[in-house]
Amino acid sequence: MVIRDILNMKGGTLYSIEPAGSLRNAVALMVLHDVGSLVVMDGSRMVGMLTFREVLKALDAAGDVAALAARDIMVRDPLCGSPADTIDELREMMTRHHVRYLPVKDGETLLGVVSFHDVAKAVIKETSMENRLLRRYIEAAPADLEKH
Repeated sequence: MVIRDILNMKGGTLYSIEPAGSLRNAVALMVLHDVGSLVVMDGSRMVGMLTFREVLKALDAAGDVAALAARDIMVRDPLCGSPADTIDELREMMTRHHVRYLPVKDGETLLGVVSFHDVAKAVIKETSMENRLLRRYIEAAPADLEKH
């Protein structure tokens, strides 16, 4: 399975905020859409990622975050995946770099964001399919052996 398959399974919804967007608005968007990250977009160009981790760090450091904007705490130039990366490459990259949300780009085009949760769901789906195929193979094997 490759990242393109995960993006196709989850759909094309992308949640974003402008760099000048307030942190209050960012949190409201994350809560409304039940997501843990927003892509920070300047027009049609991704300029960063904002996750609940950055929000918590800002709360811890500043206490009052009312005056902060997305650009103040976002991750600039975030690590990105490619649609052709395998699920194993994706898991390794996310684990090694300690990221829960990974933008996926094809060249300069942002295709979506894959979360660790999306990866887990894809692994479960892939494993379930493999298990069903193996069961069918095992159940069919005795009948084939009797013919020989």
